Amino acid sequence: MIRRPSHARERGIPEATVARLPLYLRALNGMSERGLATVSSEDLASAAGVNSAKLRKDLSHLGSYGTRGVGYDVEYLIYQISRELGLTQDWAVAIVGVGNLGRALANYGGFVSRGFRVAALFDADPEVVGDHIAGLNVEHIDDLEAVIRRRGVSIVVLATPAAAAQQVADRVIAAGVTSILNFAPVVLTVPEGVDIRKVDLSIELQILAFHEQRKTDRMSGGPAMAEEWPEAVDL
Repeated sequence: MIRRPSHARERGIPEATVARLPLYLRALNGMSERGLATVSSEDLASAAGVNSAKLRKDLSHLGSYGTRGVGYDVEYLIYQISRELGLTQDWAVAIVGVGNLGRALANYGGFVSRGFRVAALFDADPEVVGDHIAGLNVEHIDDLEAVIRRRGVSIVVLATPAAAAQQVADRVIAAGVTSILNFAPVVLTVPEGVDIRKVDLSIELQILAFHEQRKTDRMSGGPAMAEEWPEAVDL
């Protein structure tokens, strides 16, 4: 049986808050490793890169308000956030597309400690199918639906070429999966009730390039004005 990730929005937690909870959890885990028992809202907010008022409001959605003069209990807050994110149980994940990115994701050791278990790997390339990666044999894409159902996969990671992503998404949804992490450089069309998170590294680099250009413009006195542009060249 495929288990579904809990939907925080059904509990009235804003999506923006949900997006920040992993930041708080990462900061808290670091504090726990350093042996800290309690943390103030100011210190936790600083570690997570948000302001303290926003953090307090976010945590209030979990029913956690801290103790005046003491702050938050680190271990209990880790439990609260982990529970809300669905990380107190094991989530079976399948990766479709075992190229360089797919292999890197399969070999990443941080998934298990965060409640995610890579349960299946798929590819269409006969040269890749059958390879042994991170303790798993790469399955042929033709067996996608059967393996997803047999291994109880709840979340699928798409690391396919753009041209194949929509078809694969349609197939995993038909197999009962409603949570997809998409690395393919394409916007997917999915039915209501299916949650998609998109990771596009090229877009992130373009955003950084924009900020770098702005910094360069400020240092050089601003972007070139229209009269400074080179004349058009007739081709």
